[in-house]
Amino acid sequence: MSEKQKVILLVEDDSFLSNIYKTKFEMEGYQVIVAMDGEVGLNYAKTKNPDLILLDILLPKMDGFSVLKEIKADEKSKNIPVILLTNLGQKDDVSKGLELGAVDYLIKAHFKPSETVGKVRKIIG
Repeated sequence: MSEKQKVILLVEDDSFLSNIYKTKFEMEGYQVIVAMDGEVGLNYAKTKNPDLILLDILLPKMDGFSVLKEIKADEKSKNIPVILLTNLGQKDDVSKGLELGAVDYLIKAHFKPSETVGKVRKIIG
């Protein structure tokens, strides 16, 4: 019997990037659910019960900070680790993300997908 596959929710509106991350995580044995905007991402966070959420900040319909706030305010989803995966690298953005409850803040341009997998593995195994 194999252990249950870990589920990652990837909230990313860039389909090229989300496909790269999805492929990389699936090759590493994770199941990946992709949401292309903040509203869908929030809905999935509450209904799909992922083991971890990779969340972009600049998203259509609802930005990542708002999604993170909602996730952390909801009893069902508040304990899901959230990693912000974004190109917003301003110190203020990083601080805000971590204050809102993100466990990590990765700037896309600075991390290869394989390094992101490594970060996720440290958090959820």
